Amino acid sequence: MKFAATSALAALLLAASARDAAAFRAPHAGRGAVASARPTATARSALPADLADAATVQLQTMWALLPTTPDSLAAAASDALRLTTPDQLTAALAELPDALFRQPWHSAAVAGVGASAALTAFVNAPDDCADAPFDAGRDAYDPSKAEEFYGRRPGMVAKRILRLAALTSAFNAGVLFDWLVLGKLLKDGEYTALRKNEPARAKEALALCEKLGPTFIKLGQALSIRTDILPELYALELRQLQDAVPPFDSAEAKEVLRRELGVNDLGEIFAELSDEPVASASIGQVYRGTLKDGRDVAVKVQRPGILGEIALDLHVLRLLTPIQTTLQNAANGRSTDEKDIETGIALVDEWGRGFVAETDYRLEAKNTLDFEAAMEKRGLDAVCAPAVVKELTRDKVLVTEWVEGTRLDRDASPDVPRLCGVAINAYLTMLLDTGVLHCDPHPGNLLRTTDGRLCILDWGMTLDVPDDLQYALLEFIAHINTEDYDSIPQDFINLGFSPENVSLERLQSSGITEGLSFAFRQLSQGGGPKKMQERVKEEFQERYGADLTDVELRDAARADMLERMEAQLASEGVDVKGVTNVMEEMSRRNRELFALPPYVLYVARAFSTLEGIGLSIDENYAIVQECYPYLARRLFTDKSPRAKAALRAMLGLSKDSSDAVVEDRMADVSPGLAAVKAGVNGGAAGEKANALSPKKLLELTDNFASYTAATATVDRDGEGRSAAAKEFAKLLLDRDGSTLQEILVEETAKLGDAATRSILRRALVESAAARAIATSLRAPKDALERSEQLASLLPENVKRAIVDSPADLPKLVDELLYPTTEDEKILSTARELQEVLGVRFENSDLRSRLAENLSDGASIVPSTPDITPGLQTLVNDAETRDFVLEQLSNVPSLGRRVGAGLFRRAAYRARNSPVLPEGARRQLSDANNRLADAIEPSVAMEE
Repeated sequence: MKFAATSALAALLLAASARDAAAFRAPHAGRGAVASARPTATARSALPADLADAATVQLQTMWALLPTTPDSLAAAASDALRLTTPDQLTAALAELPDALFRQPWHSAAVAGVGASAALTAFVNAPDDCADAPFDAGRDAYDPSKAEEFYGRRPGMVAKRILRLAALTSAFNAGVLFDWLVLGKLLKDGEYTALRKNEPARAKEALALCEKLGPTFIKLGQALSIRTDILPELYALELRQLQDAVPPFDSAEAKEVLRRELGVNDLGEIFAELSDEPVASASIGQVYRGTLKDGRDVAVKVQRPGILGEIALDLHVLRLLTPIQTTLQNAANGRSTDEKDIETGIALVDEWGRGFVAETDYRLEAKNTLDFEAAMEKRGLDAVCAPAVVKELTRDKVLVTEWVEGTRLDRDASPDVPRLCGVAINAYLTMLLDTGVLHCDPHPGNLLRTTDGRLCILDWGMTLDVPDDLQYALLEFIAHINTEDYDSIPQDFINLGFSPENVSLERLQSSGITEGLSFAFRQLSQGGGPKKMQERVKEEFQERYGADLTDVELRDAARADMLERMEAQLASEGVDVKGVTNVMEEMSRRNRELFALPPYVLYVARAFSTLEGIGLSIDENYAIVQECYPYLARRLFTDKSPRAKAALRAMLGLSKDSSDAVVEDRMADVSPGLAAVKAGVNGGAAGEKANALSPKKLLELTDNFASYTAATATVDRDGEGRSAAAKEFAKLLLDRDGSTLQEILVEETAKLGDAATRSILRRALVESAAARAIATSLRAPKDALERSEQLASLLPENVKRAIVDSPADLPKLVDELLYPTTEDEKILSTARELQEVLGVRFENSDLRSRLAENLSDGASIVPSTPDITPGLQTLVNDAETRDFVLEQLSNVPSLGRRVGAGLFRRAAYRARNSPVLPEGARRQLSDANNRLADAIEPSVAMEE
């Protein structure tokens, strides 16, 4: 009886301690397991009911820990719980010390259970995160402040680490067992068990992120695009994470609302406010309400203590990163250096900056307003953000007008594919134009509104993109589009994909262009990872053998890759025989050559989300192709030198003639001549001739129209096509000009020059009459050459004037009008363009009908596939037609520019002619330049 009483009483005391620590306040399922040990209805326990329940739980825990549970112990415990008087309880307490010292192993078991209960109570006790080491805001995150703050609170840090360890212990143990025991120790080089269990482990990781709290939900979302850090299956599973956690108490939320809004009664502001949140996220939760003025609103209330919770988790992650990095490198068979750890900590800090910025609701309001204004300024009316109620914006409260709509990935409307294009164009506009990128584009933040627009929610996390980076990205996309892979290494340096100490030559020799070419080919064909995997398998089968199994294909590809790696190392002067692990050496070199800058994480996440939505609609969806409409619009309208150079490269042209102007000004060459220097004589020896690509021009033109039609409006009743027609007319005819207009004027001048020279050559050199005249002019000289006596009769100066000069005139004309390589390319381009356009205007009757409608103001032309939608809109819509006709008033100005270009090309040709005398060259050049300046006066170059 003594042993039973002391054991039971120890358990009761531990349960009381647990109760005081608030660890066992809820009812327990184990209550029924000891029902038989409870007293009857007539017998009352001396202990409170909740303490008796807690004691039962502790006893069950102790029994589970002991090697065996004697029947006498269980019976004694039941007896202890039936103590009915204070005297019995006092007697049992008096027997406790003697029993504990008499049975040491019992006292050890009780101490163990006590320590476990105390530790459990400590770990599960609520955290006090009311205070944080820094304020909310974009630039507020400061790890040094966090280190100082939590250095004074080691208990908080220890408790969080222990809680993380408890929640992740089973997962970590399972992964470690698969890798270390079943893989390393059993010498399974393929790690079969680890790969086999990956699907299940990935689902466990998803559940763990949800259990670990808001910071880890955010972290899981960020890691879901990092297949360079996580296995593919884990990344795919984590992409299912939604920013949703259990809501906090609404009474507490309403108190935050009253305090932030400065009212005692929310009825002073809201006519209605939902009792419970309609959505709950990691940072806050949303209520639906109606303001006094009748507006439906979404009221976002920040979760109390969230900044402190995020700050604590980020501090813990920084502490654990060295351990995680070391273990990860060990699992991959490589050593860990200080740079690896620094990279890992820098990644945590980058996430930290974004997470902390997201807790600043005033910043979120500003980001939302800025985005709305930027889209409106650029005419992207098909995309919007919730309207902010500015007067109700506070540090922890954000009120926006309610948006009626459905998630884009769940909407079955037929215009969802168009809205996917709108989303991509909007994100490209943010990335490459406005310079502020939305960094949280999970599907829940992309809505199709009831009026057919795309609404982007949740502007708490954004990324600033500097101008230099914008143009570097623009050039990179242009080079990818034109498959100019030789320019990619320089793009990588410009984009920050390579450390500053990596030279261009080293990047060029790294083989990056071959890998990028392969990846781009696959991405351009669309279909996402599934279709890419199928195509790669087909390519491998063609390369290694169609009869090979998947395992044999993988082994063949691996062997081929190793061979290429060895060749690459050998080309860099490395003794391959001295390298014990070729793949490890290449991995080390790649880490030296390449590094993903932080902004790429957010860009990749945005486009990964958008691609997923697109693939859910079309299994062959290609996000790369969806980027080109924006690219066309940007390059056609951006007048910056870098954008002009990118457009000229895409169209197959050489550098901008303005570059030639600068170069020739420095060489004391007149601006009229310098403006047309580049390529007039076919370039220097060995230099390829450049000419406009009609196919690429029409492709970009179609993409420009597609961009404008998709983003300018929801496209009801052809409004999108009308907007596209107006924008294109403005692009071509506007008095202020555009990059495309400049190129077309330049190319028209080139064509006019080449065509005029061709016509003159046919008339003055190749025609029968010209040949007859040349023969007659040559006859006197031929006669003199046949008769020396006759030739001696004429003085030399007379002979040159009346015989030699006329005889040489046909040759001089032939040389002056001889077609250059550039001339031939330009005329060939004109024929190609005529053929391409001819396909779009095959019906001459339609062409005449179009002309009639433009002249008499008629507004109806029968719908036909022989006319492009933009021109059909031009004829059908009176407003559009009037706008275009108004723009046509600028045609004379364009004509003058073309004429001036013709004269300046003639000036350059004359100045550089090898057959004209110096005086004639200068006179002809000056005359043509004066004519050009008279038509279009030259603009003084800026200093």
